[in-house]
Amino acid sequence: MADTKRETERKYESDDSGLPDLTRVPGVATVLDKGVMSLDATYHDTADARLAASSVTLRRRTGGSDAGWHLKFPVAPGVRDEIRAPLSDTLPDELAALVRSRVRDHALLPVVRLRSDRDVRHLVDADGRLLAEVSVDTVHAERLTGTGGTARWTEIEVELADDGDPAFLDKVDKRLRKAGVRPSASASKLARALAATAPDTTTATTAPRTPATAPEAAPKRKHRSRPAGKPVTAGDHVLAYVRAQRDALVELDPAVRQDVPDSVHRMRVATRRLRSTFRAVLAREATDPLGADLKWLAAELGLDRDQEVLAERLRSSLADLPDALVAGPVGHRLTTWAEARHAGAHGRLTGILDSRRYLTLLDTLDALLADPPLRKKAEAKPEKALTKAVRKDLGKLTGLVTRALDLPPGTDRDVALHEARKKTKRTRYAAEAAAPALGKPADGLVKDMKALQGLLGDHQDSVMARRTLRELAAVAHAAGESAFTYGVLHAREEHRAERAEAALPEAWTSVTEDLRPWTT
Repeated sequence: MADTKRETERKYESDDSGLPDLTRVPGVATVLDKGVMSLDATYHDTADARLAASSVTLRRRTGGSDAGWHLKFPVAPGVRDEIRAPLSDTLPDELAALVRSRVRDHALLPVVRLRSDRDVRHLVDADGRLLAEVSVDTVHAERLTGTGGTARWTEIEVELADDGDPAFLDKVDKRLRKAGVRPSASASKLARALAATAPDTTTATTAPRTPATAPEAAPKRKHRSRPAGKPVTAGDHVLAYVRAQRDALVELDPAVRQDVPDSVHRMRVATRRLRSTFRAVLAREATDPLGADLKWLAAELGLDRDQEVLAERLRSSLADLPDALVAGPVGHRLTTWAEARHAGAHGRLTGILDSRRYLTLLDTLDALLADPPLRKKAEAKPEKALTKAVRKDLGKLTGLVTRALDLPPGTDRDVALHEARKKTKRTRYAAEAAAPALGKPADGLVKDMKALQGLLGDHQDSVMARRTLRELAAVAHAAGESAFTYGVLHAREEHRAERAEAALPEAWTSVTEDLRPWTT
């Protein structure tokens, strides 16, 4: 069973002169000598260094107190999440799944072996509490691929204790610098090893920076060349947006598999943003099939996300009720229902993330970015092409909202408002993609769409909540329990929906006033 640890550390160059007196670091009462340990780690990656390109490390290590498999994801400079699994001869399935969005079908191979003699010190305060672990590591690196180069170096590593104050590392840093110790030029031992043992060490200074999810080489589609660097054309802006969302899918995949809070929501948003890609810029013969797969993925993510939102809404509503209005084990039944639904939805979702269709979708996105199917309009200045695309979405949204407002309250109106909500999201994401090129007008549109989305979303959540409350009430009644409280909650949800519908005409009028520059 894997467990996760947040690792906050800093690395320094060492000239083999040892450590300065660290008792002079403010807050340190004692420096405990914990002895020397021998560590032997083999790092794994694909032949094209997909993990290294993402600053992800995967190793099998023996020696020390945490022997086993270690998978590290970057969080911030000097901060990584380390996921550990017990020592075994082969990579545990649970860790293999967490790198699948990056690795796909490529084999993981041993690429570097690091053998280290680690001289460890513990910095503790007056109460004996561990503040940080400082080690002097003498490292021997051996490249296991290609020509098999080797390298040796010594470095100092300072790792913050669990739940420690990151500001303490600044105090240690000040003391080390005063003693002449300087920060390491490499972000990690692996990065230094890859650079130092590269076949051509005259040009290798950092870990390989190949695309994290680069597809196999394919014949290039003929299209006009685009300026490199800062986006200039409409196509540049769209591709930059697509690239950012593709990266979000790849990076959020492990978090979704681990059931990290809000990760499903963020991944679903990235999927929907990708679906907002402008057809005026990219060829439809390429984007239509991709759009169908993105719609499928968004729907699968929605099963878990919608369940999460609904459960939180019902829990909150129940908590707001006076005790006199709560009859029977409503809280227990709601919790049991939510946990069972979430477990089922999450289990299904992890299966989706292992599916051939999903992995092919990621490959297709890579191929699109490597050889973009740009239309002629993609070479135009962004203002005209992107404005036209946003206007098209706004026209469809206006029709949907107008139709919904003309319908009487009831099921048909609920469905129409839900369709308007979905188009509001699509318009918002289109405006987000255009914002770098169009500036304030697009930013203002994003703000308006978020407000409208919130109102329509509250209405749709109420529709789903009422449906669930009727189902729970039927189950409770069949079990001989009172259904009174479910009826009270149902009535409150009806009132919330009525308020949302009553507020919509005025809200839409306000939005349409802001939309005049887009519609004229």
